[in-house]
Amino acid sequence: MEYCIFTEPQQGASYDDQLAFARATERLGFDGFFRSDHYLHMGDGDGLPGPTDAWTTLAGLARETSRIRLGTLVSSVTYRVPGLLAIQVAQVDAMSGGRVELGLGTGWFGREHEAYGIPFPAKRFDLLEEQLELITGLWSTPVGKTYSFSGDHYRLTDAPALPKPVQPRLPVIVGGGGPKRTPELAARFATEFNIGFRSEQESAGKFAGVREACRRIGRDPGSLKLSVALPTLAGASPADLDRRAANIDRTVAELRGDVNIVGGHDEIVAKVERLVALGAQRVYFQLMDLQDVSHVEYLGEVLPHLPR
Repeated sequence: MEYCIFTEPQQGASYDDQLAFARATERLGFDGFFRSDHYLHMGDGDGLPGPTDAWTTLAGLARETSRIRLGTLVSSVTYRVPGLLAIQVAQVDAMSGGRVELGLGTGWFGREHEAYGIPFPAKRFDLLEEQLELITGLWSTPVGKTYSFSGDHYRLTDAPALPKPVQPRLPVIVGGGGPKRTPELAARFATEFNIGFRSEQESAGKFAGVREACRRIGRDPGSLKLSVALPTLAGASPADLDRRAANIDRTVAELRGDVNIVGGHDEIVAKVERLVALGAQRVYFQLMDLQDVSHVEYLGEVLPHLPR
């Protein structure tokens, strides 16, 4: 089992806020620090001090941490030209000494694209499929060889396919709740399939679906890591939970249920044990308030008691 901290910096966090979280993540024994890849805050609030670019941030964190995995959950195919994204991610992998993972998805937040003038086509699954094939193709091309690609959306001609990531196979995360194309793409291209913000029953069904997609193409389902990303509200006392919920404009009652990770030590352990029983091999604890490093520290106290 692996346990990662997952953040949403577009809601209002500086680079220094993220650095403090990442350092706490590493110091407390978590396996990774992941962040969303967005440029506009969601819901109420002003999002101050403003957005930070995911891969610029991860490049900085790559040099200021030494052990934890670093990545996006997930980058949108609408943001970056895939040939250049392959270069960016490979470079950050080198900067980290081989600790980077790329989460890639279709994107969904139309208002964000309007705000920053980013094209947002109505149909994006074909973009995702081509980007996954293209990026993994560039990375897997032998040194000294070139890579060409001709699709409906992208065309590469004799690309030198450099630089290479440090990792022989840089992990690629594909996730989402789609019933057919998402599990098919995960089975073909991903090292990890992630399902986020779903009930335990729904997560179990999505895991079963992606395992079946692997079997259909002759891939060993056991070669695909399964993970969940869940909003988390943790605290040693009811007062701690109330305070943390209020800081993100929610209540504890709103957050409780069959989806989120909410409560103290015993409740967190029991929830994670159920997720493991469903097949999860990695859990992302989504923390929304990046000014509250003590939230990471409390989870760090629970961490040694979680299944490994």
